[in-house]
Amino acid sequence: MAGMATGVDVAVLVGLQASGKSTFYGQCLSGRYGLVSKDLFPRGARNKQRRQMRLVEEHLAAGRSVAVDNTNPSPREWAPLVDLAHAYGATATAYWFPPDVSGSLRRNAAREGRDRVPDVGVLATLEQLREPSPADGFDVVRKVCFDGRGGFEVRVPA
Repeated sequence: MAGMATGVDVAVLVGLQASGKSTFYGQCLSGRYGLVSKDLFPRGARNKQRRQMRLVEEHLAAGRSVAVDNTNPSPREWAPLVDLAHAYGATATAYWFPPDVSGSLRRNAAREGRDRVPDVGVLATLEQLREPSPADGFDVVRKVCFDGRGGFEVRVPA
């Protein structure tokens, strides 16, 4: 199994709700990366974590890069993804969206229906949110910020 997925990457998007993760995926990763997001599962789906891991593993087994678009706020969420990537010989890249609480709350308030998260949910994620680093097993950590022109600026922090 190891070494079979050269050039394959697991992109783990880390940030608050409404921080731009899904828009970033659409602008920067779609087409090159498959997408796994718990937001795409039926609302009543059970065992979302197990289902997510199975879908990520299916992409890796097929030799495809995959992006995991959830809040992924801490090692509890991202460690299994990093381990799975490495088990398949793939790299694990963290895309870190530094928290902008007022911006996230403002963008979230503009969302409709199921896409809108109660503010308390955003704030609960903020309490768990931790910046990923190579010490967490990531091969690369990239910091993602809005560029002020409707796109994103991506850089590797020093």
